[in-house]
Amino acid sequence: MVSRFRMGLAVVLFLAAAQAATFNVREFGAKGNGAAKDTTALQQAIDAAAAQGGGTVWVPAGRYLCGTIHLKSKVTLHLDNGSVILASTDDSDFDPYEPLPFKSVSDNETTFFHHGLLVADGVHHIAITGQGVIDGNRTRRRGPKTVAIKNCQYVTIRGVTVQNSPNYSISFWGSDYVDVDGVTILNGYADGIDPDASRYVRIANCYIDCYDDAICPKGSPSLGMDQRRNVEHLVVTNCITRTNCSNFKFGTESSWDFKDVTVSNITMLPRDKGRPPLSGISLESVDGAHINGVAISNISMVGVQTPIFVRLGNRGRGMNPPEPGSVENISFNNIVARDATMTSSVTAVPGSWVRGVALSNLQITMQGGNAGPGNLDVPEHVAKYPEGTMFGTLPAFGLYARHADGLSLSNIQLRWDKEDLRPAMIFDDVRDLDVDGFRTGTLAGDSPVVWFNNVIDAFVRGSRVPTTRNFLRVSGARSQRILLLGNDLTRVARRVEMQGASKTAVREIGNALGTAPRQDGK
Repeated sequence: MVSRFRMGLAVVLFLAAAQAATFNVREFGAKGNGAAKDTTALQQAIDAAAAQGGGTVWVPAGRYLCGTIHLKSKVTLHLDNGSVILASTDDSDFDPYEPLPFKSVSDNETTFFHHGLLVADGVHHIAITGQGVIDGNRTRRRGPKTVAIKNCQYVTIRGVTVQNSPNYSISFWGSDYVDVDGVTILNGYADGIDPDASRYVRIANCYIDCYDDAICPKGSPSLGMDQRRNVEHLVVTNCITRTNCSNFKFGTESSWDFKDVTVSNITMLPRDKGRPPLSGISLESVDGAHINGVAISNISMVGVQTPIFVRLGNRGRGMNPPEPGSVENISFNNIVARDATMTSSVTAVPGSWVRGVALSNLQITMQGGNAGPGNLDVPEHVAKYPEGTMFGTLPAFGLYARHADGLSLSNIQLRWDKEDLRPAMIFDDVRDLDVDGFRTGTLAGDSPVVWFNNVIDAFVRGSRVPTTRNFLRVSGARSQRILLLGNDLTRVARRVEMQGASKTAVREIGNALGTAPRQDGK
């Protein structure tokens, strides 16, 4: 009997303590009618929770019209099902842009964090949870960020819906130990989720629908060019993304490094309106960033323009003189893309190399339909803004690589839906190349299946192609040490076509051959 009494008393005390730690915004004067401004009431509830050492601010069902709300340490903002925090349409209800200790080289959206709806700067152990809605309440781009987190640690955003954002929907800068889980982003006019110069970030189980990039890690210098703040230890998993730009992309802001990143189990789709996505996956260093240690796997994409885009450029924003960074140790595995229109590419600029990129288990189906055979006259665009479509129509229909060292392809299948006269793959100025188990079921015209130009140390094995006139074209005086081993070339009329390369550049061992010789008679 005593034991039951004590247990009951403990439950009562626990519930009382839990109630005491919960701050209902209605008790601080919030109306929740969508007309009265509730900024002050919500802020007072948050301040009261913070003054008591932390707690949960409860936002019950209703529409709460607000300007800038400041989150505080050890406070959870919980949005009950049916609640909406609605951004005021009056910009004067929001904090002004914060002063910066340097001249910004980025745009207002990227650099500034105080002009927002839910804002946190320099606090820790904060959370936004629940099944409610955070509504940017705009019909076009430009305006306050919806969720803006700067210089914070231990941040959780879970379960909520963020919609109609005129700026980045959820944006972090210089923040560590961030968990975004089960969030829905609808009708964003800018980016979806942007971890900027942040570490130990997990983005999981989210649905993102926005005009600009869905998930876009950045390395922008919001504390000045002399204070490095890398993107490190980032995990993105189990998400659905829909965009008119890039589904997963980093590097348009690439002043600092990107290291130790994994991206997995993502379904990438077009939106119901607007242009097809510019790219599925884009990894870019154009402002001196070093990209190292990125693993991307289990991705399904439909209707993107460019499935894979890897770029080392030299725009050099904020650098004097500009100097390219590096891209190395990148893995793509289990990627399926359908209805793509632009060629995937792995490129650097002259004098630099993308190093150690591995692509395995790729199945890419292109729309095709290009009537030109293609040539190698592709502009370098050293300082151009990086985008999957930046080179225009490339001379290969499936994959184009230039200035790459240590490029590995395994079990790659490339095909088109409409007849395309270009080669499936072109490698230009590439060293240490492995092509293992390449397949294509669609070929047309006189172009080779694969074209090597100035390729050194290449190993091609286990390839099988349907009936075609030309398998491999080798050009460029620097091409050498190319080995064809164990390929099925029984349906190929001409195995190797030499164009200005040494006759000794290619060796063949153990290939299954048809009756036709090589062009050079071997």
